[in-house]
Amino acid sequence: MAIISEAYKSFEVDASETCVSETPLALLNLSSIWERSILKNEKLLLSTRKSDPITIFHGSEAPNLTITQYMERIFKYSQCSASCFVIAQIYMDRFFQKIGGFLTSFNAHRLLITSLMVAAKFVDDRYYSNAYYAKVGGVSTEEMNMMEIEFLFNLEFKLFVSREVFLKYCEKIDKAVVGEYQIHRRITRRAK
Repeated sequence: MAIISEAYKSFEVDASETCVSETPLALLNLSSIWERSILKNEKLLLSTRKSDPITIFHGSEAPNLTITQYMERIFKYSQCSASCFVIAQIYMDRFFQKIGGFLTSFNAHRLLITSLMVAAKFVDDRYYSNAYYAKVGGVSTEEMNMMEIEFLFNLEFKLFVSREVFLKYCEKIDKAVVGEYQIHRRITRRAK
């Protein structure tokens, strides 16, 4: 039997709770990973002079909200299950494998709202309309519809995520966060 990752366990919400007032720690950890990835990718693009393919997801300027603030907003108003955020990450990885681009401050917000909306529609029993997600995400309904179509075609409509892949991503979240907080010390032996 596989060991359940800490990230996976932190997605669990007590069924007796009728309202989730705080963002689960795993989602905050995931947003931290996204923010570090954006910084790393933008530094790489500047230092190598590589170009990021411009897509429908690119804004003309980076939004004022951080990824963490944006993710908290989406979590609060969409009421999608926390696991949708992991699935959204899987979808974004598939998307970037297909187009060869990078997560940057110019495309992260639009990709996040789109991938979360698609994940919620595929995974959750209840979800909102595209117009509602557009309002939450700060884009027009027309843009939301176009981004969804573009995203789905780039994924070739392959939305299924196996349990194994989901758990592997949860473990990656754990490792990335643990790696962020590791303290490197020399181990010395004491004389007895």
